[in-house]
Amino acid sequence: MSANTPLTGLTLIDCAKANAPQGAEVAARLCGYGEDVSTFRQALIKAGEDAGITLTGVDDLIIEPTVASINQPVSDMGAN
Repeated sequence: MSANTPLTGLTLIDCAKANAPQGAEVAARLCGYGEDVSTFRQALIKAGEDAGITLTGVDDLIIEPTVASINQPVSDMGAN
């Protein structure tokens, strides 16, 4: 679901992070910036600055799973 008006602040960062894997164009549209990826990027950088986070774009919000978490076995919580 896309925002009716451009999001700002932490709400923008949350929206951008949730949609980052689909790319800046999709994230811009879903965060209320339509096709204006440049303004979306500027607003995202500003939101990051206001939150004390250095962002250069939506790619900074993509978190890759670590190898350790992928290979970690599922523990049997009922075993003993």
